Amino acid sequence: MSRQLKLGVNIDHVATLRQARYSTMLDSPNAEPSLVAAVEACENAGADSITVHLRADRRHLQDRDVFELRDVIRTKMNLELGDTPEIIEIALNAKPDFVCLVPENREEVTTEGGLDVNGCGEALKKTVARFKDAGILVSLFVDPDEKQITASAETGADMVELHTGAFANVNIKGGDAELQSLIEASSQARALGLQVNAGHGITMSNIEKILKVPHLTELNVGHHLVSQSVFLGLKQVVSEMLSAMENYSP
Repeated sequence: MSRQLKLGVNIDHVATLRQARYSTMLDSPNAEPSLVAAVEACENAGADSITVHLRADRRHLQDRDVFELRDVIRTKMNLELGDTPEIIEIALNAKPDFVCLVPENREEVTTEGGLDVNGCGEALKKTVARFKDAGILVSLFVDPDEKQITASAETGADMVELHTGAFANVNIKGGDAELQSLIEASSQARALGLQVNAGHGITMSNIEKILKVPHLTELNVGHHLVSQSVFLGLKQVVSEMLSAMENYSP
């Protein structure tokens, strides 16, 4: 039986490690770790897509990485970005398979919550239309909130990625109330015709509960896999996550 739930692997923190020493020496033969090698390991393990986030502050991924990865990714490329003109133009030129619009705050360590689609839907509609006109599918990273899901559908986006951070942060296995919010949001999004993805803070410790959320198409997991790869290797940890996802029934 084919696997029902896809896995997108976010390799941003491979770039974070590289930038810690080689932020101004990307052409050095010693610049490591290689994002291309990370892509190869993930895809060889069975990952369905590769996710990268080109932030306005370029704290990990660089512009040149986007185009280099576009050339080597054999599965699908998911480019996360804020709704900013400069990054949008880069994305339109790179032509990833799909984009995921996320909020950005220069002071945050990582993305801390979902987009306020309900509050800025009109602006997002224009951005969504530009990507769709270019043949690029669009996802919106949102909290599991009824108003945000409704507003996401109204933008014309193809999918939402449910922010699972609140669920993941309650305790090591995830909270029941937060899980119920994800279940309800996923059902609402599906009813509105949106593809449902999920991500942020997903680990091998809480994946069992995440699999109780219906209608999921893809999970995006990054920090946990890159962290565990220090001890086990990227190919192995991706394989283990895929094995944990095998019995999902949407």
